Amino acid sequence: MIRVLIADDHPVVRQGLRTFLDLQDDITVVGEAGDGEQAVGLVAELAPDVLLLDLKMPVLDGLGTLERLSGTTTRIVVLTSVSDRGDVGPAMRAGASGFLYKDVDPPALVQAVRAVHGGQVLLAPEAAEAMLSSGGAPDVPAAVPLTDREREVLALIAAGRSNKEIARSLAVAEKTVKTHVSNVLMKLGVQDRTQAALYAVRHGLG
Repeated sequence: MIRVLIADDHPVVRQGLRTFLDLQDDITVVGEAGDGEQAVGLVAELAPDVLLLDLKMPVLDGLGTLERLSGTTTRIVVLTSVSDRGDVGPAMRAGASGFLYKDVDPPALVQAVRAVHGGQVLLAPEAAEAMLSSGGAPDVPAAVPLTDREREVLALIAAGRSNKEIARSLAVAEKTVKTHVSNVLMKLGVQDRTQAALYAVRHGLG
């Protein structure tokens, strides 16, 4: 059972999320917080698996909450309004495992909770786009000698694209993409696509 805590300053939003998530067989909502300070206290008390976190909250905002929760085992998904696309990079660098907007389809939100709980990093397409458009391809430190094409592949991995989608986007064979992905993982010294996506996000996509 995935234990979820909801942090949002609007009671109607919390109620809507709770009602929908509690319908799922494998998810239970263990608590609600109306501000960041309360969220930090409840994470310490309840140790939820996943925290759904709004960024715009009183007392302590979402970014402050993320910083205070740094090092906890709770996986944090930012769920916020689309108004400020510049929040994506700071939130991911502060330790968020996912970034979604409140207009997300309910089934997609459920999938996101499951994915993040399973160890994946998840960005809404618009959030990934916002990060990519703010910084182009990831600004990988010079010590990592990625080719231009490998940087493109890394940017698309960070945007959550599959090998098939990357192949289509770059107009190359899927087999070629697999080779690029292997090279990227090896050069970055990471184990999988999730770690590569996090690396991309935290080293220059935003």
